[in-house]
Amino acid sequence: MKKLLGIVVVSLVLSGNAKAHSGGTNSEGCHNQKSNNTYHCHNPKKKSENSTSKDFLRVVDGDTIYIGKNKYRFSGIDAPEIKQTCEKDGALFLCGAKAKEVLQNKISGHKVTCVEEEEKDYYKRILAECFVNGESLSAYMVRSGYAFAFRKYSKKFIKDEKFAKANKLGLWKSKFEYPWDVR
Repeated sequence: MKKLLGIVVVSLVLSGNAKAHSGGTNSEGCHNQKSNNTYHCHNPKKKSENSTSKDFLRVVDGDTIYIGKNKYRFSGIDAPEIKQTCEKDGALFLCGAKAKEVLQNKISGHKVTCVEEEEKDYYKRILAECFVNGESLSAYMVRSGYAFAFRKYSKKFIKDEKFAKANKLGLWKSKFEYPWDVR
């Protein structure tokens, strides 16, 4: 499957379709667009359901959503657990609930398209990268500081995390524990 995807990406580059943006794409057909600091993909592996006004779309937390009956866990990132607390200016706040709110606001009223991975996670959730208007929700959550690059499983969002940390965005303005240390 990965070889086929690579062939498709190479053929896109050779056909000139990738010339619409500066910079190259990664093996998944994705890249950071420097002009507006967004991360998006041109050639997803396998599109799953698109949410519409008829679909039930629910945000579970900062890295998990339901579209219809399907539960999607954003691959490559980890957001605080829903009841997890962080500390800012000497006061505790529900940073997991804040991450959920940030994701809800980003999705609000938009179609969501997910690119599924081949395998499910330990909890039988569909692992996927989901997009709104071509922008990766995973990259958005990490870059805004409300989720972290889950280095144990992927190196894909490390640049986004470094950006959020350097600019003290989101949770980087507070004291927190990484979600994988809380569980």
